[in-house]
Amino acid sequence: MAEFRFNALKEVLSRKPQEVKREDILTSDFFGVSVFDRPKMKKYLSKEAYKAVVDAVDSGTTIDRKMADQVAQGMKSWAVENRATHYTHWFHPLTDGTAEKHDAFIVHGENGGVVESFSGSVLAQQEPDASSFPSGGIRQTFEARGYTAWDPSSPAFVVDGTLTIPTIFVSYTGEALDYKTPLLRSLRAIDEAATVVCQYFDKNVTKVYANLGWEQEYFLIDEALFMARPDLMLTGRTLMGHASAKDQQLDDHYFSSIPTRVYRYMEDLENEGYKLGIPLKTRHNEVAPNQFELAPIYEEANLANDHNQLIMDVMKKVARRHNFRVLFHEKPFAGINGSGKHNNWSLATDTGVNLLSPGKNPKSNLQFLTFLINIIKAVYDHQDLLRASIISASNSHRLGANEAPPSIISVFLGTEVSKMLDLMEESVVDRKMTPDEKTALKLNIGRIPEILLDNTDRNRTSPFAFTGNRFEFRAVGSSANCSSGLIALNSAVAAQLKKFSAKVDTLIEKNVRKDEAIFQVLKKLIIDCKPIRFDGNGYSEDWVVEAESRGLTNILSVPKALEAFMSPEVKELFKFVEVYDEIELEGRAEVEYEKYFKNIQIEARVLGDLAINHIVPTAVRYQTMLLENVRNLKEVFSEAEYNQLAAGRKELIKEIGGHVSSIKALVKEMVEARKVANKIEDSIDKAEAYDVSVRPFLEEIRYHIDRLELTVDNELWPLPKYRELLFVR
Repeated sequence: MAEFRFNALKEVLSRKPQEVKREDILTSDFFGVSVFDRPKMKKYLSKEAYKAVVDAVDSGTTIDRKMADQVAQGMKSWAVENRATHYTHWFHPLTDGTAEKHDAFIVHGENGGVVESFSGSVLAQQEPDASSFPSGGIRQTFEARGYTAWDPSSPAFVVDGTLTIPTIFVSYTGEALDYKTPLLRSLRAIDEAATVVCQYFDKNVTKVYANLGWEQEYFLIDEALFMARPDLMLTGRTLMGHASAKDQQLDDHYFSSIPTRVYRYMEDLENEGYKLGIPLKTRHNEVAPNQFELAPIYEEANLANDHNQLIMDVMKKVARRHNFRVLFHEKPFAGINGSGKHNNWSLATDTGVNLLSPGKNPKSNLQFLTFLINIIKAVYDHQDLLRASIISASNSHRLGANEAPPSIISVFLGTEVSKMLDLMEESVVDRKMTPDEKTALKLNIGRIPEILLDNTDRNRTSPFAFTGNRFEFRAVGSSANCSSGLIALNSAVAAQLKKFSAKVDTLIEKNVRKDEAIFQVLKKLIIDCKPIRFDGNGYSEDWVVEAESRGLTNILSVPKALEAFMSPEVKELFKFVEVYDEIELEGRAEVEYEKYFKNIQIEARVLGDLAINHIVPTAVRYQTMLLENVRNLKEVFSEAEYNQLAAGRKELIKEIGGHVSSIKALVKEMVEARKVANKIEDSIDKAEAYDVSVRPFLEEIRYHIDRLELTVDNELWPLPKYRELLFVR
């Protein structure tokens, strides 16, 4: 039977990806076939080399050069057997994408020939041009040297004939120039801080992992229509377009049957993802027409983030096979739901305990509440940082648009957990508790349901919602690198846990019993962070008013939101947990400001071009046709009949002329505003100028274009309309 399945597997995998049918083979048979995972390492590496890699992954030990050579040889042998001819260091620069440079497995051999070779030094480190990637001023054009270094915790894989090695990316002087380096630092920080707290409850805990389960929303657009929309091609969103008469108002797309053509795409995509070891679990139609979602089983956060970046790239490639284009922009179409990437985040111990899952007894529930309350306090203290970590030009269109969490950061807990925190606030006092108080409190803690999934509602309007055994950071945008939000969250929670354990230890040194010390500190935290807890409708105007009265911030401007990165509190936070130094943090902020004004700059240039070279000529052409029609009417009809017939047409001619004049005037003003902004040297001031002086023109110009779309002859209109773009055929 095993031989039969092996032969069947070889036969199926020899086919082209689009020819593989799921029913021909079990997913478990080919899951991870393109990944150099532990079973393959055990086969291709010596025992010593295998142990070196496993120890590096599990315990953070260093792999020496001798062992690296052995690992490289085994990795190359496996890769070549899987038809790899090249290798690449794969990293996440600050472009929100990935980067790779391919080199062949060849060096000079004898008699002028070549031989395949791959050494430990090449595996461990490479040297890309650091000055060509965003660095926020850390690297100048003449300072080109940078390094990529192998991350053993994320296994190498073969894709398109290339051995792909996940790496970090740093400058010649050591500063992080990527997302992975600070993510790994933040994971180390939360491991160390959370392990100390876990020791209050279980001395066997020696490591804490942050886990991530992402939910990737996206749009699929027919490739021919995509190519006919320059705005989609160049900016990722439609800069103009009147709403379709029917879009999502009937709620008939959400969870409905998947269109056949889309289903074939999803099936092909999943096959590719499974080969790469990505545990894709869920697929479904989303709310908006042509909008869909895929989600995996949760994994350790670093690996999960690598898998998200990888699958986004695979999605684009597979889409081309099916004559689709994928849109990851958070708001590609006005008036319908945009796309997010909900980050389901949790903490787990090396003893197998989910720290955000209520336990079966008062002790384990006290541990659960300890982590829950400290996380809430971390979010409260660093709400502005969390917002800054996920804000962007594209995500700003989505947040607070009655379809996504608002820009106000709040925490949803649900009825059961909120009741427990209220009880702790009322019961625990800053003195020695009486036996009755201890008993009553512990009994109530013990009554928390082990699984709260069915005992608490889900609040889709909350940016940071507890969903029973994890927190769902819903505000993350669909195009984002998950690391950005995770770095901020991990760092904030790590810092808070360190402060918590220090306070508890101080009380214990004063002869306060451990449980009482924990209760006392938790009560203070519950009171301090109460304003961030909100279980109501985050979309309502009432919440905006209430949030302000609670002292919560509501920053809608992207440049204003990004100021959080440079606040003294955030600088101190990252220094405290050793995730960013000040140079790296300033560089990050600089990159984000540059991304913002450059995105607005590109959109303004594209819209100006389309408006003047496509829309205005089309409108004038139709206006000319109407004028000719009016002249012809005079030759055929009597004066009375002519006046009656021509009146409506003349009004239409004036209306078109008005919109054309407005478009031309607004585009001219926008160009002048852009010229003024472009002369500004400081990136913060330039971002602010683009936000205040240029960005508003995008909506003003769009209004007139969209009115013309309703007026001009459909056969003349130069761009595919929403009713054509939004429905897969």
